Amino acid sequence: MTIREQLQSIVSNQYQSEEGEIFCIELLKGMTEREIDDFKSKLPCNKLPEEIEELLRFSKGFIFQGLEEIRFDTFQQFGFEELFPYSIQLAGDGFGNFWILDIDSEGNWNCVYYVCHDPAVIVKHSENLFDFIKHVDEFGQKGALSNLNIIHEKTIMEIWNEKFGIMEKNEQDYDFENGASELPEIYLVADLSNKPIRTGFAWGKFGSGTKIIRPNDKPIWIIEKKLKKSFFSRLFGCKR
Repeated sequence: MTIREQLQSIVSNQYQSEEGEIFCIELLKGMTEREIDDFKSKLPCNKLPEEIEELLRFSKGFIFQGLEEIRFDTFQQFGFEELFPYSIQLAGDGFGNFWILDIDSEGNWNCVYYVCHDPAVIVKHSENLFDFIKHVDEFGQKGALSNLNIIHEKTIMEIWNEKFGIMEKNEQDYDFENGASELPEIYLVADLSNKPIRTGFAWGKFGSGTKIIRPNDKPIWIIEKKLKKSFFSRLFGCKR
């Protein structure tokens, strides 16, 4: 089944809102040839995977109650390039948190992440866009028991409150010396390569202004570790 077919398969599904209202998804119009060409020209290597192009010709997104408009064509609208250099902002929850599809430098569409700002946590939400659409449908069918709701309501707080998360547990050696960005003096590495969904890390754990580097296309982030200064260090401006 293609992504377009997956979306088509849920068009007639009925869901019930928290207020008891029955609703279905509302498809947005597909993109025209000119819109496809313009969209493709903005993507890395001007590459638009065939399956995504097929989807966009059918529909560029859909409306689902409880979420902001879900879009497949919102390239580079998220910002935070240090986290996701190339991305599609699929949807928001209305509270400043977003579902982001990661695109690599060769134009491949990869995993979907839930990016929360309070607490500042990133969670691997879906393996790909196909699964994300399935997870939205599951949210409508199962509500509190769905992957989307569990991550939104529970997983982010569990990750934020972890004293010894995936960054602290990571003992793998990396060669970042040839990277374009200067590395922080002290840092941790959040590596979500081959990790299951609902795995994530607290990207804002060390406060505002933390330096974050995405060294390559892999789901790996370098997070600056800021050490707390002693009273005398703060008083006299000494480094420790």
